[in-house]
Amino acid sequence: MSVVVPGRGSKGKSYAEYQAEKTGTSWKGKLKIAVDTLIPQASDFADFLRLLQAAGYEIKPGKYISCRAPGQERFTRLKTLGADYTEEAITERIKGRRTRAAKAPKQERGGISLVIDIQNSIKAQESRGYEHWAKIHNLKQAARTLNFLTENRIDSYAELSAKIVEVNAANEQAAGALKGVERQLADMAVLIKHITTYQKTKPVYDAYRRAKDKAAYRAAHESSLILFEAAAKAIKPALVGGKLPNVAALQAEYAKLQEQKETLYGDYGRLKKQVKEYDVIKRNIDSFLRCESEPERGKENVRG
Repeated sequence: MSVVVPGRGSKGKSYAEYQAEKTGTSWKGKLKIAVDTLIPQASDFADFLRLLQAAGYEIKPGKYISCRAPGQERFTRLKTLGADYTEEAITERIKGRRTRAAKAPKQERGGISLVIDIQNSIKAQESRGYEHWAKIHNLKQAARTLNFLTENRIDSYAELSAKIVEVNAANEQAAGALKGVERQLADMAVLIKHITTYQKTKPVYDAYRRAKDKAAYRAAHESSLILFEAAAKAIKPALVGGKLPNVAALQAEYAKLQEQKETLYGDYGRLKKQVKEYDVIKRNIDSFLRCESEPERGKENVRG
């Protein structure tokens, strides 16, 4: 059995592979996490490949860069991970000129949409066919709205209002948690980059301290010394007992935070969809109630 996942260049894949990619347990899923983790730490594409090798991946150069994890049978081309993982896209992401595209929640077919107010529609005044369609549409949306209320065990307007408050609060909490993790990731990426720069340029600084003619040495290695001094100043608050934090441990923590971010993003997308859905439900019900009250007012006017 094979499934076709929508998207540019999608190909049939086994159900097992499809499920593995969804849960992040496939080789491609793991490679994506590794790439996302290492991009903020790399200074250029060559540095990115070195970091990927240091993470245990075997690199196969060629027209298209391929990678293979320990225990993996076949190489995986980076470009097969998606549009954000080609050599050009990764280079742009390292330079900060491109960000990874976020997945938008899919819109379900046959979902609930707003009831059309025929009386406020210009088209309804011009087309009897449109008016007939709109009435049928409204009946369908009324049925779907009723089904939604039944499925969610909402029996009164007060319960609906309370549920809307609850869903909005959960959505705001999820958004806050997502932003918090994103801040942590950004701070950690900067720290890792500073530590890496510090380690690369420290030999130059040590040689500078030993140099007899410090002015001449500094003039010859000024850019490296400036990078070292800036990195040393930046990582000073993170020193533990005067020692540098372990980069491998930071990278592992970064990968876990990246996974946490993906989970939170899924939760946030689901709650955001619920907020919109409940908003439509409330507006539909308000429209129904308004339509029901208008004939009553009309009867009172006739009696008067």
